[in-house]
Amino acid sequence: MAEIFDQASLKLKAQVLLGGAIAIGPGKADLLEAIGNTGSIAAAGRSLGFSYRRTRDMIDILNACWQVPLVTTIKGGKSHGGTSLTPAGEAVLARYRALEAALHQAAEGPAAELLALSGPTDDND
Repeated sequence: MAEIFDQASLKLKAQVLLGGAIAIGPGKADLLEAIGNTGSIAAAGRSLGFSYRRTRDMIDILNACWQVPLVTTIKGGKSHGGTSLTPAGEAVLARYRALEAALHQAAEGPAAELLALSGPTDDND
């Protein structure tokens, strides 16, 4: 049983909620980044292990939760279509990544102190 306690770590996850929807979180930020890198909904989803439907649903939520769409699509198939981030999409992604970095930096000291207290109890006492 002690092997499950070998590595203590802290997982921080920032999510912006709008009503019952996650407007952005780690998965949607990764998707925005993948769209920016691939220029394709299908390729972005595949690179993250998401189905096309899940990818589309995430884009629909991203576009509905902000003042302006974050992702734009040009229909046209393999050789003529494309997907890209709007300037708002680039801004939201950059600010979300900055938020993640700030959270991790702020938590570094308290997390180390907390994790130093973790580990299995000594069953021999």
